[in-house]
Amino acid sequence: MRILFTGGSGKAGQHVVRHLAAQGHRVVNADLVPLGLEGVTDLNVDLTDAGQVWGAMTGLAGFDELDQVDARPGFDAVVHFAAIPRILVRPDAETWRVNTLSTFNVLDAAVTLGVPKVIFASSETTYGICFARGERKPDYLPVDEAHPTVPEDAYAMSKVAGEAAARGFQRRSGGDIYGLRINNVIEPHEYARDFPAYLEDPALRRRNIFAYIDVRDLAQMVECCLRTDGLGYEVFNVANPDLSVGATNAELRARFYEGVPVRREMSERETFYCIEKARRLVGFAPRHSWRDESGL
Repeated sequence: MRILFTGGSGKAGQHVVRHLAAQGHRVVNADLVPLGLEGVTDLNVDLTDAGQVWGAMTGLAGFDELDQVDARPGFDAVVHFAAIPRILVRPDAETWRVNTLSTFNVLDAAVTLGVPKVIFASSETTYGICFARGERKPDYLPVDEAHPTVPEDAYAMSKVAGEAAARGFQRRSGGDIYGLRINNVIEPHEYARDFPAYLEDPALRRRNIFAYIDVRDLAQMVECCLRTDGLGYEVFNVANPDLSVGATNAELRARFYEGVPVRREMSERETFYCIEKARRLVGFAPRHSWRDESGL
């Protein structure tokens, strides 16, 4: 596939781009910072500028396409990961402006140009727990995609706005637009560095609903979405199937979620961040657990 990938130089994006390129896809990385990966074209794009986004989606993917004089190929898919990645990086109003405007511009150009598939990064923060003032508990467990999304912070608000825009553009186009509510992204080197503290103090993971996603499994989820056609508009929780701490599901519920309804029986190590929809609809099958990767 010929793929425009936004934010491919970021923490998560660089791993996903590397995976897609290794799978044989032709990838253009639209970012303000080059990735510098052989076989991937870096294109410096300010995604808050609609003209630049349009130009990126109608432009060449590399020098070799100069010889394609009869027809300029379009993109088969757009994967939109670019964003200010959390609160406390830029002022709140700027986080809102950049994230909402860039998402609108990417969706608008992709739909207008007839790109048949858009995959965009939403966030676990949409559920209103991660960056809440004080403690917020889920309405029920496990947290699935039907759980209310009522966040208090600018970053998560921008992600909810992006989902609303995506639903509207999908209704206009009838194509496939899939949103990924990505949990806390973990790179391989972070297991040995960070997880000993999580085992010592499980409360450190409360704001992430005790979940995580290995970046290699996130790349697999993107590939699953690229292979799955015809779903229209969908959002998916993206996480690994196990809890990110050593305590059991029952122990964590007793300590942190007293009074929170539990809608079904849960296994001892099962994540509270439900991924059944992704498993069922796109064949998501995460492989990397901290229990194997950290050596703990």
